Amino acid sequence: MTGKVIELFITQNSDKKTRLSVDFITIDTNGIIGDKFYAKDPMRSILLSSQYSYKLSQDNNIDINEGALGENILIDINPYSLIEGNKIKIGNTILEITQNCTLCKGLSSLDSRLPKLLKNDRGIFAKVIEGTSEIHLGDQVEILNY
Repeated sequence: MTGKVIELFITQNSDKKTRLSVDFITIDTNGIIGDKFYAKDPMRSILLSSQYSYKLSQDNNIDINEGALGENILIDINPYSLIEGNKIKIGNTILEITQNCTLCKGLSSLDSRLPKLLKNDRGIFAKVIEGTSEIHLGDQVEILNY
């Protein structure tokens, strides 16, 4: 399965809700350089979400902006069937899935229906397993194994 990077986001300050849309991110094995969560938890260093989540929300009359789910990388394919240990190549970077994204109170603040609606479709956490690199808007996304 292949797709592409649609949006990239980082959090720069103490306000978790402030997401900065960027053209590229620089990453290493500690996560996204310049992101508030850099080097905090390598197993949760990058959050990938799919346009599918936003479409699902929209289909249920919940209007949220891209980035509202807290993702760092928004892709145009649905990766939610991937499990821990599966690998994704984005540009020249290899990521390994570490866990499904847990639901948080932040989703309820957007709309009380979101936690139930996106229980298994909010995002997946990944760690970087191949060195320092950049990920750019439009980079190819490839699922390496199922």
